[in-house]
Amino acid sequence: MTQDTRPFSAVFTEAQEFVEARLQNISQDLASPAPPRLRDSMTYSLAAGGKRLRPILCLKAAEVFGMSGEICLPMALGLEMIHTASLIHDDLPAMDNDILRRGKPTNHVLFGESLAILAGDALMAWAFEYPLTRLPRYGIPAERICEAMKILANALGPFGICGGQVLDTDSESIEETEDFPFKVARQKTAVLIAASVETGAVLAGADRDSAKAFRKYGEHVGTAFQMVDDILDVTSSAEELGKTPGKDATQDKRTFISIFGLDKTREMARTESESAVNALREVPGNVEFFVALSDYLVERTR
Repeated sequence: MTQDTRPFSAVFTEAQEFVEARLQNISQDLASPAPPRLRDSMTYSLAAGGKRLRPILCLKAAEVFGMSGEICLPMALGLEMIHTASLIHDDLPAMDNDILRRGKPTNHVLFGESLAILAGDALMAWAFEYPLTRLPRYGIPAERICEAMKILANALGPFGICGGQVLDTDSESIEETEDFPFKVARQKTAVLIAASVETGAVLAGADRDSAKAFRKYGEHVGTAFQMVDDILDVTSSAEELGKTPGKDATQDKRTFISIFGLDKTREMARTESESAVNALREVPGNVEFFVALSDYLVERTR
């Protein structure tokens, strides 16, 4: 594969635009008999912008092993559906009770709580139906698709996002240990990031060791990502973040900042970033995008 010599920012922006264009057209796949209000609620949040990190990770991991982004796209979009659904639910009054997401009113503010819940549920279900019906059209072996879907399901369920949300929001699940923010970060944030790179690698036919290396990369990058999120929650404005800052302290959450402080959290984020890069050292193929991405995520300001 020819090495891309463009600046990382140009490569990342191109990937964002590729994903964004597909997401903007996705509402046509939700034609009747889906109720129009449900479709509007789902596509409102799905097309609301954002970094599109998870689908980009999936596409780029597949490219390392020779699969084009177009072929892997159904899985990439499924990952973004799950991420979007988790944000819709995370913003609900019963969870983080936020009114701003990606600089826009949150889903329940516009559509009401019941429809927001159902839109999130529907996106999670669609995240499975969408790749399952489209990936076989490209001749991807069934065993690869099944393995990728198993990884996706694991990232969503009790060992993944749902479990992480419980740790993050349920007062009786809080643990008074220094390891607790790591547990929350691994399940709430890192697990879907890890699934994004691992599913892309698996679909493209990566060997077991390479797929495992990409999962480790995602776990470390995802943990660093959450650390930076905790930092930005106390250092950025609503305009910079696109969501309400300072909510962690208001809700008395046990975060990296509340336990380790700002400087130590920054140091730990850099360490996690370095560990992510080290995880890919034995992977065959060009992984320079992932090396640059690790630095980019640690230095981000939103």
